[in-house]
Amino acid sequence: MAGGRTGEPEGVVDLRRLGLVSGGAAQADVPVALHQVTLGGQDYLPDPSDLEARLDVSGAGAGLGLRLRFAADLRGPCQRCLADAVVHVDVDARDFQTTGRDNVDEPDPDLDCEYLAGPSRQELDVAAWARDCVVEAMPMSIFCRADCLGMCPTCGTDLNAGACDCADDAMDPRWAALGELAERLREDGGGDG
Repeated sequence: MAGGRTGEPEGVVDLRRLGLVSGGAAQADVPVALHQVTLGGQDYLPDPSDLEARLDVSGAGAGLGLRLRFAADLRGPCQRCLADAVVHVDVDARDFQTTGRDNVDEPDPDLDCEYLAGPSRQELDVAAWARDCVVEAMPMSIFCRADCLGMCPTCGTDLNAGACDCADDAMDPRWAALGELAERLREDGGGDG
């Protein structure tokens, strides 16, 4: 059972169609279209962009246990050298929806799954859940390789391809005053250098 085949939008599953009984469980492969993720002004494109996510739903007296699993790669620029980088994300997310609450129109973030909507909160937006999971699973820094040397801040040469011709001893102008002080101390004999 998957979204799109039964009249609901792509990536949305009507949980009532799973035929779940109290204490039972159901599983569905849901087609999901992932879209680009923009981090720090850089775009990362999912590969594959169309995938099937595995949805597990289990019913208990207190509510529904929800689990979403899938894997994807994201392709975009390395944050050090701007070369192509690939980040693999494995998603295994869980959520919960309580049952038997008096007012289901006002969701409680501690008791209700934020991706459930519709009549009696039975329509699960798997696509939105998957998108949020991808963003949460991405690392803070994305590199083409762990030992990426980046780019020369002066000339922009990719240091992974080789050294540049910039002087190694070029002083940052913000430190110039300290350099002058050190020189004066050496001249006065007050410092060893």
